[in-house]
Amino acid sequence: MKQEASFFEGQEPVLIYIAKRLKDALRLESLFTESGVDYGVETDEYRAGVVFRTVRAGAFFYVLPVAVDAAHDLMRRNGYKPYDGPPSGPDA
Repeated sequence: MKQEASFFEGQEPVLIYIAKRLKDALRLESLFTESGVDYGVETDEYRAGVVFRTVRAGAFFYVLPVAVDAAHDLMRRNGYKPYDGPPSGPDA
């Protein structure tokens, strides 16, 4: 279920996905809600592009550390690639 920021107080939420399209964000919210996964979502900016870098807005999904494995499993079963950190390399 979607949780407010207060749900995460005193704990370190884990970023598990950045939805770049509204359609993806809404579908993932439905999957988490139907499966009983507690999550938080907020809009924030991310960088896109390699040659022509741009800043765009996306929906950032968070869960508590104890829910990461279950959330990742659910996401993979439904065609989502969980966020695993920023890309590495000299241009990252």
